[in-house]
Amino acid sequence: MKPNTYLVRGKNIPSTLIPITSQATLVMLGILTATASLADAVDDSFLPYAKRLPQTAEMERVGVISKRNVEQFQEVIDPEMLDAVKKGWVELTVRPTTSFNIESSYVEATRKHIGSTKLGSKDGELANYVGGRPFPEEPQLSDPRAGEKIAWNFRYRQGDGFVIRPLQWKYIDMGSGKVERHLRAEVHTLKYKHRTRENPIPDVSPNPSNLYFASHLKIFEPTDFKNTQLLIQRYEDDTKQDDAYLYAGFQRRVRRLATGQTTDAFLGSDVMIEDFDGYNARVSEMKWTFKGTRNLLTPFFNHDELRLSDAYKDSEGFQYVAFSGQGGCFPDVHWQVRKIHVVEAEPLSAAHPVSKRVFYFDAQTNEITRSSIYDRRGSLWKMSILAKSHPDHHLPANRGSGTPIADAATMIDVQAQHCSTAQFKTLAVPSLSTAAMFQVQSLRGGD
Repeated sequence: MKPNTYLVRGKNIPSTLIPITSQATLVMLGILTATASLADAVDDSFLPYAKRLPQTAEMERVGVISKRNVEQFQEVIDPEMLDAVKKGWVELTVRPTTSFNIESSYVEATRKHIGSTKLGSKDGELANYVGGRPFPEEPQLSDPRAGEKIAWNFRYRQGDGFVIRPLQWKYIDMGSGKVERHLRAEVHTLKYKHRTRENPIPDVSPNPSNLYFASHLKIFEPTDFKNTQLLIQRYEDDTKQDDAYLYAGFQRRVRRLATGQTTDAFLGSDVMIEDFDGYNARVSEMKWTFKGTRNLLTPFFNHDELRLSDAYKDSEGFQYVAFSGQGGCFPDVHWQVRKIHVVEAEPLSAAHPVSKRVFYFDAQTNEITRSSIYDRRGSLWKMSILAKSHPDHHLPANRGSGTPIADAATMIDVQAQHCSTAQFKTLAVPSLSTAAMFQVQSLRGGD
């Protein structure tokens, strides 16, 4: 039997040539080094700008990137947004990079359980996950499953639930800017398991179906959509298909949605159910490929520093994000250069209407900030922007939550020259949602 070896000053030394006490010291040093490396991984994951900020002085001096000057800044703009700026559809107002610090209990859960979560041998299998960010280590191009790990980090990102009340949702002709429909809705979400901030921690109980997450959307206006509701129940077991139910108010009937219906145009908009919140489906439904990490302009900002809309009257004085650009299809927000993980996701189902999605994940928060959708022929079909405010610069209820606040979104169909925009009044307050809201029988309660 060959003796163990230890790396000492760059050389492999047989253990038989090292005194026992020295061997023990080397083992202990190895353990301490590994522990320090894991601790560094957590710090680097959650505080990517602690040591160095992206170089943005010239962009900040210019202030606004437009088709007139975009060529000199194209290295920090993703390809689809770059094309939109070149066409004159939108101008990007640049602000300095800031840190969106994540809530401390989520970070500590990550620190406590780092290294324990493992990918399964099959798609959608995850072992030993308890809480926090499953894979905080820096993704590597050499790792064939790095993209899948980023997808899991997105699924299990920070936040125990939120409410949007109300949601202002418009369908717009991009050429003329004409608003064809205006919906007013309300959204509730609830995380059942792996909670880190708000009681009950870590899990909602009872939970006989072993749900991980649920969401409920209800339409209040216009009249022909009034009381239409969508309920989605996502299981902890990612290999198990979501349960989705639609309640049509005018029919007063609940029907269960077939799997394929989550990729249909929802209520005639440019949005699929699968598009909600950046990506609203299971990890196991896609092949995830990590394409690298880049510094890119991202719609992260402080809500209270924006030029806001006066379009709606709110009892609390809240003002929504304004829209501008081609057809009024683009959130009028500030952009900052941030560390972004680029991931391509290809549907595993041959019947899926999409050939691939390109996701731009913010490395610090694991939020999807931008995505581009390609049709089955491989042509760009749609592009989305998900604009996020720092919680400490939003409504008082959101301050200190450590959760980026969904402030506005758009889905632009570049082929049809049409868009669906959304303005949110979001509250990162999980207690505003109860488990009873996410049961099928509750859908009939609004009549």
